[in-house]
Formats: sequence, structure tokens, C-alpha cells
Amino acid sequence: MVPSVISISGSPSSGEPEVKYVANMHGNEVTGREMLLLFMRYLCNSFNSVWRVKRLIKSTRIHILATMNPDGYEIAARQGPDNGWRRGRENVQGIDLNRNFPALNTIAYNSEQHGGPTDHIPIPNSYWEGNVAPETEAVIKWIKQYPFVISANLHDGALLANYPYDQSKDDRSWKFYTPAPDDAVFRRIASTYANAHRTMSKPDAACDSNSNFGNQGGITNGADWYSTTGGMQDFNYLHTNCFDITLELSCDKFPPAGALPTEWRNNRKALLAYIEEGHKGIKGFVLDRNLDPIEGATIHVGGINHDVTTAKDGDYWRLLVPGTYMVTASYNGMTRTKQVTVSTKRARTLNFIMGVLRTTRARVVSSSPTFVQQRGPVPNQNPRRSFRFP
Repeated sequence: MVPSVISISGSPSSGEPEVKYVANMHGNEVTGREMLLLFMRYLCNSFNSVWRVKRLIKSTRIHILATMNPDGYEIAARQGPDNGWRRGRENVQGIDLNRNFPALNTIAYNSEQHGGPTDHIPIPNSYWEGNVAPETEAVIKWIKQYPFVISANLHDGALLANYPYDQSKDDRSWKFYTPAPDDAVFRRIASTYANAHRTMSKPDAACDSNSNFGNQGGITNGADWYSTTGGMQDFNYLHTNCFDITLELSCDKFPPAGALPTEWRNNRKALLAYIEEGHKGIKGFVLDRNLDPIEGATIHVGGINHDVTTAKDGDYWRLLVPGTYMVTASYNGMTRTKQVTVSTKRARTLNFIMGVLRTTRARVVSSSPTFVQQRGPVPNQNPRRSFRFP
């Protein structure tokens, strides 16, 4: 069964960040699925009555995949809350989808060791020769189609926000803190969710004596918890611009229906706060000398070995913690560098005009200001945004 994606926005336009939530990757972990279904209803019902929601929808394109593993969910749902710890975890082919993404970490670690990049690492051809689940393939195409800025993958079985890297650099240890180049950013966005959640960051928030992450603010580095390969969050970070974390929302993987109102109260504000993190750091456009957008320009932040690239409208978003940075835009051998100071408030705008001339102009696409429903994670067309230079 092909997963379905719902997109909610005002009028999609250039300069607007794309964010995503994914849940139910493991079919028997259902709290996240139910939270995202409630979240979509809340966003639509609150648009005209809650200023925070209206502002978010009018400035962000929110993509929601509530069930990545619908077949696994059906298997688990037949048993309900008594389905056990693993029944329905995998898809119908018996594949664990969170071990099925391209494992790019070793390539990144080797590249970093020799002074090379840790971003936009190509998927090896050998990956497609393996056992790639149809759900994984569909989500990879979806991830590559949109310039996602920030995302989260919702799971159950613990209570914490888990951030990259998931795969340890120490092959001899299954538990070894392995920071990404953007470790400071990941710690902040993970803490944003944990702190906005009603219980996740509390010292006594624990599922058992071996998983009391509340003592460390409700967050953990993935590899410091346990090392794993082929996960979705590391793939997002190493292959695309997207900063992705994993949220463990409930100790109970398949809670009874009566627990959902409490879980909704626990997560509602956190789901909003996390999306708002997509508006932090810096953003802007890279244009040619005729002010036409440049797609594929590189944005490099001094001191951080991880770059992002511009989308088709020349726009970019780069999450950063507060501080002063030297930022360089590069395209076809030409560079422009500017200094910027980032605060805790919304993203600073940093535009670059390059001394090159593009021979073709970007196609202008308009979209009406309405709630947009897209069926399937890989639509044939991308009515993403109309170009608008601020």
C-alpha cells in the first residue's frame, strides 16, 4: 500500500520553508500516527481562531505523512493494544523501514576524515540492488522532491527526542556519542520539542530504569543511545538539506484509545514549537545579475562542515544557533561572502547576487491560498511556489 501525504499551507511561495512530520514507520507504534491525525484537524479548525496557528500556516508549508507503514499498522491493529512488542513493526515484506534507507554514514565519516564534505552524499548504485521496500523508495523520492528544512519521525517505545548521528563512528561500540557537524543545532531543536512536551524533559520521565532520558533534558544523541544503520534521520541530513530527528512519544507502543486525550495534551504545543524551529537561523535567495533565481548554489557557513543548496527558486534556509557567522554562497566557481549575526528570533534574511547570467528563467507557478491535499508522496507535479523576491 502506498502511503499518503497531506500538505497544509496558505499560498505556497518562494522563501517559505517546507517542513514535514512522518509517523507510524513501525506499524505497531501508533501514538505518533494518532497525534498527526489530530494535529491536522487542529491546524484546519484553528486557522481562524488561533493566531499562532494562522501565522504558522501562512508562512510555512507543512507536509504530514501520518502512516508510512500502513500494512504494518493493519497487522498490528488486528490485535490492538495486546499486539506485543514487535507484531506489525515491519512492513508486509518483513522489512524494518527504519533500517532500510541508504546507509551513508560510513561514506560521510571517511570523507570528513580526509577534509571532504558531509552533505549531499549520493546514494550508491549498490543500494538499489538490495531489498528496498516500496514504502522506503516512495519516501526517498518525496524527500528528494521538496527542499525540506526540518522534519521529525514519530515513534513509540520510549520518551525522548533523538538526534543524529544514529550510527556510531566506533565500529567496536554500539553506544558511542557521535555528533554531526550541526550537533548544536540538533541539540536545540530536540530540546525545543522535549521542553514544549508536558513530560518529556522532566527528571522523572522514564519508561524504565534503563531509559530515564528526563535526567538529560529528554534528549539523546542516537548513537549514544544505541547505534543503528540505515535510519531515515541520518539519511535526511547526509543526502539533503533537511535536519531530521526521531521523537519517541510514548512508553506504550499501542496505547488504548482512552490514553489519546492525554497524549494529545502532552504533544500539541510541542508539535507547533518544533515546526517554528524551521524559521530560525538564516534564509534568503541566490540570484544572478538579472535577479533570476539560481538553483543548486551552495551555502557554506564558516566552521561547519555541512552545506545546504538553493532550491529551484533560488531560495534557501539554513538552521543555526545564535552567533555571528561568515556565510559564503558559491556557484560555478564564483563566491560571495557576508557576515551575519543570528539571534533566537526568526531567521535573518541574507541574499546573494552573483555576477553570472543565467540563460533561462525559472518557470513561474502559482497556487491558490487554500488548504492543499496531495494524495501520494510522489505527485506528478510540484505546485510548490511562485517566485517572489523580498
